[in-house]
Amino acid sequence: MKTALLFPGQGSQYVGMARDLFEEFDSVRELFEKAAGKLGFDLAEVCFDGPEDKLKLTANTQPAIFIHSCAISMVLKENFVAASSAAGHSLGEYSALVAAGALDLDDALIAIARRSAAMQEDCDRTSGAMSAVIGLGYDEVASIIKSVDGIVVPANYNYPDQVVISGEKGAVEEAGNRLKEAGAKRIMPLPVSGAYHSSLMSESSEVMKKQIAELTFQNFRYPIYSNVSAEPVLDGETFRELLVRQILSPVMWYPILQNMYRDGVRRFVEIGPGKVLQGTVKRSLEYPDIEILGVDTLDSLDQYMNLYARVRP
Repeated sequence: MKTALLFPGQGSQYVGMARDLFEEFDSVRELFEKAAGKLGFDLAEVCFDGPEDKLKLTANTQPAIFIHSCAISMVLKENFVAASSAAGHSLGEYSALVAAGALDLDDALIAIARRSAAMQEDCDRTSGAMSAVIGLGYDEVASIIKSVDGIVVPANYNYPDQVVISGEKGAVEEAGNRLKEAGAKRIMPLPVSGAYHSSLMSESSEVMKKQIAELTFQNFRYPIYSNVSAEPVLDGETFRELLVRQILSPVMWYPILQNMYRDGVRRFVEIGPGKVLQGTVKRSLEYPDIEILGVDTLDSLDQYMNLYARVRP
């Protein structure tokens, strides 16, 4: 059975994340120590003790989720638990690239530190917002919001009838009203500090264009499905261009899952905090032959390794 690893993005964090892994594995403790040296603050303390308001700051959240996901994928690799492909939701693309051996962890961590700082600056200088639209498809949402004055765009295509919109606060609110009139079941404002995957992140995009140009890509152990194209990629230079485009482009998550299934993936494993991506698989792939798992805590890691350690995907 082909296995795909799914790496979560911002919003999956919680106070206490990765504590049990830190206490169990020397390699995870070393990973957090390395992160503290690169970031200039004690990431473990922020992950384990919060408080929540501190953890959810973009500059803290992104490294926290990245390190948690990388800690798990590192232990899986040490125990010969393999995969046939991977994808990451926004930030999670960096975790996926490290897991696939395409990026060095140190280089990716530096890039994420720069990414999170730049995005925090964009959040602080703009009045952005995001809302989840329930009950309408991507094309319908995109068509309706085109007529709204101001900046508002589709940001995440998470599953067939959920699209996240992003942009200027007033424009997002007006778009929500129009989408409700068009038949949306629910418009749910998201508790975020900025308009991710919109042109309000333009300065972040310029910063990351330079940062990504400095990344050294290595051979991919397996393909990574791109947020931008929704297709599998095995070439570093191609992915470099896609990573630059990602910040201002919608995350095409539902098409990614559809394409993974098309390509024979039947086991989907979320690697990192939370269960958000497991939920998207359940809503996107209503087929009887798929298996959905999550590895977040030490217990779930043990269970997964007991089932699949030293077993080829």
